[in-house]
Amino acid sequence: MHFLDQAKIFIRSGQGGPGAVSFRREKYEEYGGPNGGNGGKGGDIIFEAVAGLNTLIDFRYAQHFKAQRGHGGAGSNRTGAGGDDLVIKVPVGTQVLDDDRETVLLDLTEVGRREVLLRGGDGGRGNASYKSSTNRAPRQHGPGWPGEEMYVWLRLKLLADTGLVGLPNAGKSTFINQITNTKAKVGDYAFTTLRPQLGVVRHRNREFVLADIPGLIEGAADGVGIGDRFLGHIERCRVLIHLIDIHSDTDPVEAMHIVEGELEAYGAGLDEKPRLVALNKIDLVDKELVKAFSKELLEAGADKVYPISGATGKGMDALLDAVLDHLPQATATERPSGQVEDAEDEKPWSPI
Repeated sequence: MHFLDQAKIFIRSGQGGPGAVSFRREKYEEYGGPNGGNGGKGGDIIFEAVAGLNTLIDFRYAQHFKAQRGHGGAGSNRTGAGGDDLVIKVPVGTQVLDDDRETVLLDLTEVGRREVLLRGGDGGRGNASYKSSTNRAPRQHGPGWPGEEMYVWLRLKLLADTGLVGLPNAGKSTFINQITNTKAKVGDYAFTTLRPQLGVVRHRNREFVLADIPGLIEGAADGVGIGDRFLGHIERCRVLIHLIDIHSDTDPVEAMHIVEGELEAYGAGLDEKPRLVALNKIDLVDKELVKAFSKELLEAGADKVYPISGATGKGMDALLDAVLDHLPQATATERPSGQVEDAEDEKPWSPI
């Protein structure tokens, strides 16, 4: 399945149906009077967040969405049928933005959440509603109110508990393959990962979602390399894992500062999130070098350094234990009906 995290679509709610002009005609009823019914309401445009989707690829092929218009009224004071609402199903974590791509209209972060974005037009009045003591046989009627229409952008921000960041070729794909069932592409060159990868980590009877995004390089916030486009997918993460390649030509301290600078330049609070610094590929160097680089990273501002090997799995338990300390009592993966922040928030079981 192709990954697409942005799409532009056109939406239009249904127009209200016209009111009817009708007069009662029955035997022995010489002055039956007006009995034209009102028109039906047009359909709404509704967005719904559904489980099982993690891409907006469907909106590449269907880009126009129009709700059904209301039906016209009829004689005998019959109101026209309302138009069917149009429900647009999107992945959980989708934001609906105005055409300026800045104003957030909807933010669908929960499974099953439904929001009406455009309301259908009301139906027009039938001639029966115009009857008065001075207007006994009205012939006017309402044409029905028009629906609303607009272009909107859909932007998907994947829901993950933990995000994985680092320079290209830092070993992020190998790392996520080691602790999840993800089959991320691994290669000995930069930008092996071209789109975000999600994986479910199972550790100490806990489960959480890990997101791997393409590598960042200096100037990514200004569009260098793949740029910072995919950083939006880790905005909702509770904690970030910063992988640093100990076997790279780039000094580990410099690598840490480059990524820190890009997170700060992107904004959205990414630089304020808890960040676990992991010194990767320790299986390729000796222990003395690991200690030396760990000390340098601590002096450069890292709270703690976790030496690991994504290839062998060494040091993973300590790192994942630290990740669990930043997660809620129950993640969305563990409790699909909604994550629990603290144990006190968990409602006691009841058969009622």
